[in-house]
This record gives sequence, C-alpha cells and structure tokens, in this order.
Amino acid sequence: LLAVAVLVIVGQYFRLQRTINVKADEIAVVQKEVDELKPIIAEVEQFERRKAELEHKIEVINTLKTNQRGPVRIMDEISKALPEMLWLTKMTARGNGITLNGQAFNTNAVANFIDNLDQVDAFAEPVLKDTAQRRRRGATGEVFSFVVTFSFDPSAAKTADEPQPAAQAAG
Repeated sequence: LLAVAVLVIVGQYFRLQRTINVKADEIAVVQKEVDELKPIIAEVEQFERRKAELEHKIEVINTLKTNQRGPVRIMDEISKALPEMLWLTKMTARGNGITLNGQAFNTNAVANFIDNLDQVDAFAEPVLKDTAQRRRRGATGEVFSFVVTFSFDPSAAKTADEPQPAAQAAG
C-alpha cells in the first residue's frame, strides 16, 4: 500500500512538473512576443505624443485665425463707414476699445461717419469725444478735427462672418 502511495505521489509530482514546464514555455513565448513588441509599443507611444503636439498646434493656429478676424473686420467696417470729405489720422485699439482721430471738411461728414459706425452690429454706439474747428495750413478754409470712441464685440463679429442660410439671406 505504501509503494502504491509513493507511486501516486511521484506520478503527481511528474505530472505537475510537466504542467509547470509547459506553463514556463508558454510564459517564455509570450515574453518573447512582448520583447518583440516593445519597440512597436514605444513607437506607438511616440506617435501618440506627436499627435497630441500636432493637435495642440492646430488648436493654437485655429485660435490665432479666429483672433485675426477681429482686426481685419474692424478695419473693413471702418473703411466702409468713411464718408466723403472725411479722413482718419489715427486709430488706437486697446482691448476691445477703439479710438479714432480724424478730420473732415464739415460737421455733416462727422455726423454721417458716426451714424455709419452705429450701423455696424459689432460696434457699440460710437461716442464723439472731441471736435474742434481749425484753420488749414497753407490753404483757405477750415477743417474739423474729431475724436470718436466705441468698443468692438468680437462675438458679434463672429456671428456676422458666418454664412447665413439662403432663406435668411433672401428674407
């Protein structure tokens, strides 16, 4: 009986040893695959980092494009608002505040300019800060110097730049 028990134990030992060896071989095969895939995994991680960097750069570029539209829009709207017999001598922009200095041959031109600026949705109501009548150097007649201030609303400029559906544009 003791010999049978020893034979069963030895048989179990060899069977478990064979299972351990099979599992060790499987681990070795999987480890070899992992070792082969490490460079590929590192390359994928590098591509993911590069992708994140490029997405960040694209976001910055898109932000710059969006911010660039504001000054272009301001200059375009101001140039459209200029009536005859009026010219600008200085433009100052601080934040969203715009200050325009200019001269005109008569006060009606200044009033028309302010009215034209008031029609632009992206501009807050313009305010005439200063006006003065001056004699022109070396010429006959007088000019009116003026200072107008208003603020620019970038969100109104964005919505105005977006294409409108055909039904809205026609109506």
